[in-house]
Amino acid sequence: MDNLDWNQLKAFLQTAQTGSLSAAARKLGLTQPTLSRQVAAIEQQMGVTLFERVGKAMVLTPTGLDLLEHARAMGAAAEALGLAASGRSQAVGGVVSVSATDAVAAYLLPPIVQHLRAQEPGIAVEVISSNALSDLLRREADIAIRHVKPEQPDLIARLIREAQAYFYASEDWVRAHGHPHNAQEAARLPFVGSDRNGQYLAYLRLHGLNLSEDNFSCYSDHTVAHWALVCQGMGIGAMMTEIARKTPGMVRVLDNLPPVRFPIWLVSHRELRTSRRIRVVFEALAAGLSNGESQDER
Repeated sequence: MDNLDWNQLKAFLQTAQTGSLSAAARKLGLTQPTLSRQVAAIEQQMGVTLFERVGKAMVLTPTGLDLLEHARAMGAAAEALGLAASGRSQAVGGVVSVSATDAVAAYLLPPIVQHLRAQEPGIAVEVISSNALSDLLRREADIAIRHVKPEQPDLIARLIREAQAYFYASEDWVRAHGHPHNAQEAARLPFVGSDRNGQYLAYLRLHGLNLSEDNFSCYSDHTVAHWALVCQGMGIGAMMTEIARKTPGMVRVLDNLPPVRFPIWLVSHRELRTSRRIRVVFEALAAGLSNGESQDER
């Protein structure tokens, strides 16, 4: 594209990052009509549609997503030029959003974020706690921690490790009900359920537990709340080993059952290649999450 207008490019980048014209206008210190004209101008000059207007949101089209990486590279180059001119070429800063399940967000991310902040005080991490899969291509997050392999070819994914979980109960619960070691001993004992539609029950049966709905003393599909109920002595529940071993007063039960194994994937979009702050956070997460419990608890 000849005669690139840098202001139009910034309008495109900010609109893509914020997802709305009003938010992008505030970031750039412009009025919304001015920003809208700049976005329309770059679309007209390039002869493509970069955004779809969905209500008040601006959603990138497939063409917009393809061009975003190149626009980000140009923006990063311009930023690096400015930093070099001011003698701060090694500085890195800004906000990076990280999506994770509620348990990972609550128990595993805080020490990683704290360590990263000490190493890179210019970076602020936004933790998005959600059990739903964030759509990275629609910029719902910069990085996502997932337990399933992403299928989208435009995403960059790294398998960090295979995590494992066991079954636990509180010390008070064990004193009251005994210490079950196998599935037969657990058949009439209370468990903390996850849902009321039978999905969690089917999951437990797949792991050799012949249970029924009568075994559930209570329910919560929110993992942190689920674990709190287990800690309170409401029944048996499963938890990642590195979380359980840091929780006082918990006892591993059903020792004869094999662990529940699941992968931990670190996922980002293609901007990982052009944004230094996202790369820094990505690598910090990879290092921190790889240091989980790797052996069975003794």
